[in-house]
Amino acid sequence: MPSRGPTWLWLAVAAIGVTGLVIALNGRFPGALQDSNQAGRLAYLMAWLVLGGSGMVLAIRRQPLVGLRNAAIWVGIGLALVIGYSYRDDFGNLGARLSGELVPQRGVAEGEDAMTFRAGQDGHFHVEALVDNVRVRFLVDTGASEVVLSPADARRLGFDRSNLEFVQMAETANGMVRGAPVRLREVVVGNLRLADVRASVNAADMSESLLGMTFLSRLGGFEVSGDRLTLRR
Repeated sequence: MPSRGPTWLWLAVAAIGVTGLVIALNGRFPGALQDSNQAGRLAYLMAWLVLGGSGMVLAIRRQPLVGLRNAAIWVGIGLALVIGYSYRDDFGNLGARLSGELVPQRGVAEGEDAMTFRAGQDGHFHVEALVDNVRVRFLVDTGASEVVLSPADARRLGFDRSNLEFVQMAETANGMVRGAPVRLREVVVGNLRLADVRASVNAADMSESLLGMTFLSRLGGFEVSGDRLTLRR
């Protein structure tokens, strides 16, 4: 394979490029090279860059088109990684919003103090909460005076029906039902967290537990706008 130019010229170009990169970085981050740890790390990285660059230069000299194509591929990969890292928070927020649209009960965090939920296909708002480290799906019910657990969810949370006292009476659309008062150590809905939440276990089977006012009334506020429910700390 014929020579593609003197090796020293390619190496000189690479050295100039590396020097320019160092000068640019020092201008962008002034004082960075005064830190011995940072300077040592930079020297280590530059050594690897020079080693890799030398290999790339030799590859380009032997097969210019193939070498340039491979170099372009690696540069593209590097740029994609840098861009992805720079916008990692935005991508994370986008993923959370997509999850909130596809799985409405998970909701979308609005800053640090609010959660927004989209209504389900049935027109109701459903919320996935972490109750004493157990995931429970709730139907939001402002007409329920307290959080009401279905017998199935109560069992999952460790409540033994034989040890519960069903002394409460509540009127529902299905008539009068009995309930057993319990306490939930912690209820977490997204970025909202409440401790020691009063609840009851329903005596009759329910398709879904209810997120009632013993949780909702302790929030800073909640509102419905169209098909969106917003809970605020």
